[in-house]
Amino acid sequence: MDLKEKAEKAVELKMSGGYNCSQAVTAVLADETTLTEEQLKQIAAGFCAGMGNLEATCGALIGAVMIAGMKTEGKGTLKIARQIQEAFRERCGSIKCRELKTVTDGKVLCPCEECVRNAVLIYGEVMSKVIGENSPLSN
Repeated sequence: MDLKEKAEKAVELKMSGGYNCSQAVTAVLADETTLTEEQLKQIAAGFCAGMGNLEATCGALIGAVMIAGMKTEGKGTLKIARQIQEAFRERCGSIKCRELKTVTDGKVLCPCEECVRNAVLIYGEVMSKVIGENSPLSN
């Protein structure tokens, strides 16, 4: 499955009602880790709705950064996390769930399905630069 297909699969998972934003992102990127989709779904369970209250970082973004940490075995992950975060903010308008979902001013910056799609795409774009063009993510 190429990156765009993974992004669309993540949207399908999110819209199915069985996955939160973080779970949808980690599930489709499970092949980037040594964990199973089910293990990642459990780990990501609490990282939805801005960590449960719409105040914090978007769960989709958290999911992408979690996978980056696993892929890099924690080496250089802070720099990669910053790149993913900056690209996410640029593409989505914010990194905070509250702002993305209109709780502050009534204007939707980026619906959940777009946050999920963007998180997967951005993860792939950033990681393909980090690990090279030979990555399956660069397809």
